Amino acid sequence: MDITLSWDWTRTDLKALEKALKVSNVSVLRLHLGQPQESVIWKLLSMSTRYEQLVRIIELRKMKSICIVLSPDLIKLTNLSSRKPPHLHELSFEMNPSTIGDSDFRELVNALKTDMPLTSLYLMHRSIGKERALALSEGLKTNTTLTRLCLYHNNIGKEGVLALSAALKVNTVLTRLNLTRNSIGDEEALELSEALKANKALTRLDLGTNSIGNEGALALSEALKTNTTLARLDLSYNYIRKEGALVLSEALKANTTLTSLIFWGNRIGDEGALALSEALKINKTLTSLDLRYDSIGKEGSVALSEALKVNTALIDLNLEANSVKKEEALALSEALKVNKALTSLDLSSNSIGDEGALALSEALKTNTTLARLDLSCNYIRKEGALALSEALKANTTLTSLIFWGNRVGDEGALALSEALKTNVTLTNLNLGSNSIGKEGALALSEALKTNTTLTSLNLRSNPIGPEGALALSDVLKTNKALARLDLRYDLIGK
Repeated sequence: MDITLSWDWTRTDLKALEKALKVSNVSVLRLHLGQPQESVIWKLLSMSTRYEQLVRIIELRKMKSICIVLSPDLIKLTNLSSRKPPHLHELSFEMNPSTIGDSDFRELVNALKTDMPLTSLYLMHRSIGKERALALSEGLKTNTTLTRLCLYHNNIGKEGVLALSAALKVNTVLTRLNLTRNSIGDEEALELSEALKANKALTRLDLGTNSIGNEGALALSEALKTNTTLARLDLSYNYIRKEGALVLSEALKANTTLTSLIFWGNRIGDEGALALSEALKINKTLTSLDLRYDSIGKEGSVALSEALKVNTALIDLNLEANSVKKEEALALSEALKVNKALTSLDLSSNSIGDEGALALSEALKTNTTLARLDLSCNYIRKEGALALSEALKANTTLTSLIFWGNRVGDEGALALSEALKTNVTLTNLNLGSNSIGKEGALALSEALKTNTTLTSLNLRSNPIGPEGALALSDVLKTNKALARLDLRYDLIGK
């Protein structure tokens, strides 16, 4: 059972929970505690008294597994069970303190050294500096319980990264480490890469929004050639350019465990995309590749399309906000006709236009794997909507079509409405900000009278007016499938 007491909970709430658990059949519990009600009485209570009710829940003999996400003010683990009661198969805690003083931090480090059952620790937003990072690293060297550590947006410095890298060489349980926004540069990346060569536990490393350049990318690439556990690597928004993409692509040719590479915002350009494309022709394990905002144009898009024709592993490709136009969309559509793996393709904020939409529509008529397609903000008008509607009549796998900001108008909405009358797979349709008026809304409402699969329809920021809104609301009386209808900012009136 998963229970969240998100805001203003009290000791009375915990007492009620304990009472309910005593008479229930629940034996597995995940309890997420938000901010408690800070009454005068609460502030006067000792820390041990505040924890008392949690201890009573932990000691319930019928419980077999308990995970408690502690509220921001409950950070003294010594007030909870230091050892797992014999009736429990599993006991764990997650901690996300809002603030933490020096004495509490020292106590936390000692808890790590004594293997308190703390499994997740989130210390974000400048609460950790160099000295604390050094102390934390010492705790990690012997700890055998912590599996997730988030140090997002801190200032741990070079010495802190060096200490954490040393800890990673001997730590055998930490699987996730988030070092996003920590001013990590090439030297620090080199230290982390040495740790990755020795570490056998880490599966996820987040290094986004740092200052890693091509040299840092080279060091991490060398580690990826031998590392056998890392599955997800986030290098987004660093200073890696085409040279860095080239060395990473060489690593991907040898690596057999990485499944997700987040690489957006590095401006690798066509040459970088070309190098990664060559790796995709060989790599058999990467399933997700994020190349948003990477300055990829015609040559890079065509190269990626060619790779998709032979790649059998990649299921998620994000090319948002590059320079994909109609010719590049044509190349991608040809790839989709033969690719049997890709399930999600994001082309939002590009410039494929009606001709690009036509090409992709032809691919959708025969493609049997793509489930999600994002074409938001692509200068697609009614002609493109008409082509896509014809594709939806034949396609049997697409479940989500995001079409925000394309100005298809009433004629485009009418065409898509006709598709909805026969399509039996689409569950999510986003037509927000598409200049759809009353006539388009009426057409969509007619389609919803017979459609039994669409569960979410977004018409936000369209001038459908009161009549359009009324028609759509009337449909909800009989349509049993649609669970979400967004009509915000639609000039409905009062």
